[in-house]
Amino acid sequence: MFFKKFKSFIAILLVATFIMPNYVLAYSKYIVAGGENIGLQINNKGIIIAGFYKVNDSYPGYDANLNKGDTIIKVDDKNVNSIDDFITSIENSNKTNLKLTYKRNNKQMTTNLNLITVDGVVKTGLYVKDMVSGIGTLTFIDPGTKLYGALGHEVLESQTGTMINVKDGKIYNSTVTGIERSTRGEPGSKIADVNSNIVYGNIKENTISGIFGNYTKEINKDSLYKVADYEEIKTGNAKIITVLEDNLKKTYDINILKVNNDKNSNKNILFEITDEELLNKTGGVIQGMSGSPIIQGDNIIGAVTNVVVNSPEKGYGILITSMLEEAEN
Repeated sequence: MFFKKFKSFIAILLVATFIMPNYVLAYSKYIVAGGENIGLQINNKGIIIAGFYKVNDSYPGYDANLNKGDTIIKVDDKNVNSIDDFITSIENSNKTNLKLTYKRNNKQMTTNLNLITVDGVVKTGLYVKDMVSGIGTLTFIDPGTKLYGALGHEVLESQTGTMINVKDGKIYNSTVTGIERSTRGEPGSKIADVNSNIVYGNIKENTISGIFGNYTKEINKDSLYKVADYEEIKTGNAKIITVLEDNLKKTYDINILKVNNDKNSNKNILFEITDEELLNKTGGVIQGMSGSPIIQGDNIIGAVTNVVVNSPEKGYGILITSMLEEAEN
């Protein structure tokens, strides 16, 4: 009798062991560190309202209770994904009003927008956008999965602060042509030319941890670094890899001041730039540097994300493991 019970116990144990979920991450333990300057273009799912203009004596957008940052997803119950779709919907309408379905803070709402014809031209009173473009820095390429990550933070529509919801997009070759230096209270930026004929990859995700997609160019595996776990990251000396001129990647010295393991933040690493060459050229962390890999010893530990505006020689970085985990989603 005891033997039968024992066999039953073993069977239950084996079944329980078998069905336990496996949360082993699929990213490679060694990845290619980026540092290249990239151009990017993302097409949004829907049309972002970027502003309003007056038509005759009224503001049709305000009258319809629309806000900047609202995203139009349907016109007269038909899906719209681009400004071209929006224009076609207006052309096919009664030229008097449109029924708009839009999203605000992830909540779907509807309204009626009055159209006003001026000198034979139908006016909506809305400034709209369906894509964004910019520059940043490539952080990593996983040679096993061919996934890449860049920026280390989300892409926002500049006028409204709306987070872009990716329909599709691409990253491109980019050449740095100049630098606007950071000063206290005024972050500087890279100035760059983008060559959209040289595509590095597609864009599948836009998250608080960066942009992610498939890298489609040949992968150079000469810059492989071990992925550091949080416990391996130390305060003290480290380096960043970035481009300040043409396409030349260089490493620059930094000092890590603090580290935290907040999974909901992209400000896990507080650092200060100690490299005199970098400080002389940029004045500190600048826009376009976001995504620059942070290296400590033989490990890649994170990526630059933010500048401390009132002290631009200091900046923040995100943990590389946070970016890799997001890339897999």
